[in-house]
Amino acid sequence: MAPAQRCSLCRQTFFCGRGHVYSRKHQRQLKVALERLLPQVEAARRAVRAVQVERYVPEHGRRCWCLCCGCEVHKHLSHGNLTVLHGGLLEHLASPEHKKATNRFWWENKAEARMKEKFLISPQDYARFKKSMVRGLDSYEEKEDEVIKEMAAQIREVESSRKEMVRSVLEPQAVPDPEEGSSAPGSWQGKNSRVASSSQQPSYLHLPQTPELDWMETGQPLTFIGHQDIPGVGNIHSGATPPWMTQDEEHSSGSQQIGPSYEEFLKEKEKQKLKKLPPDRVGANFDHSSSTSAGWLPSFGRVWNNGRRWQSRHQFKTEAAARNKQQKEKS
Repeated sequence: MAPAQRCSLCRQTFFCGRGHVYSRKHQRQLKVALERLLPQVEAARRAVRAVQVERYVPEHGRRCWCLCCGCEVHKHLSHGNLTVLHGGLLEHLASPEHKKATNRFWWENKAEARMKEKFLISPQDYARFKKSMVRGLDSYEEKEDEVIKEMAAQIREVESSRKEMVRSVLEPQAVPDPEEGSSAPGSWQGKNSRVASSSQQPSYLHLPQTPELDWMETGQPLTFIGHQDIPGVGNIHSGATPPWMTQDEEHSSGSQQIGPSYEEFLKEKEKQKLKKLPPDRVGANFDHSSSTSAGWLPSFGRVWNNGRRWQSRHQFKTEAAARNKQQKEKS
């Protein structure tokens, strides 16, 4: 009997020696595994002629499983903040270690010989990929420089517009006096000199005084109704105590209690507990405050009747049906 061997593709132990690799199951599992790896290898082959360079993102750190070598390899080639798509897989497929492992894998699993070249990258193709990668990096840097220049131009434009707006706000603007009605150069210079001198002095020294309006003057559309101050009662502007800090006479004694009492709280708490119980329970409608005689007995369950339990059940159902019938007739 042949010694036990383990097949990693079929994931089982077999005792038929080398005959297992010729079995239909093994060949089917081998074909499925190779077809799973083939799309990634073809995508890497297309990257030989057209290299794609992108900014690094965490997804570029993915790995793929090399069936021939039995290990994980980097799918993309990253350096700093740049990533060359499919560069890591191409570098692995062109390595001599991968070529040696591929030959051993094909011999051990008896795979089709015409498919072996699809999983190998020749040194000429890898050299062509290096040249294409250099050109791709140069074009990417040129595009980045153009983007940076465009962003710098936008920033300068925004900065210049902001400075222009600040300058227009800070520049003094002369307002023509309607009383003078003169636009002579001398009056314009005089106004500018007054504005310049006033801008050098503190603004709080020359605040315009609010004119007191004569409410009783004829021709005004408003009517003066007098001051609304209550005599003997001050306000917070005159130094009086705020109303929310004064104590009312009716509440000054402190005898009035705020909120429910402790007994009312306990009663409400007991009611809330009873609400959680089923409403159809025995004794739910019983009035505990009612007075009962010494000969009172409960009228449920028929615990004191003679006979079997099924007889009590049938009696209860019969009485319930009769009670329901009477209720329907009354309604």
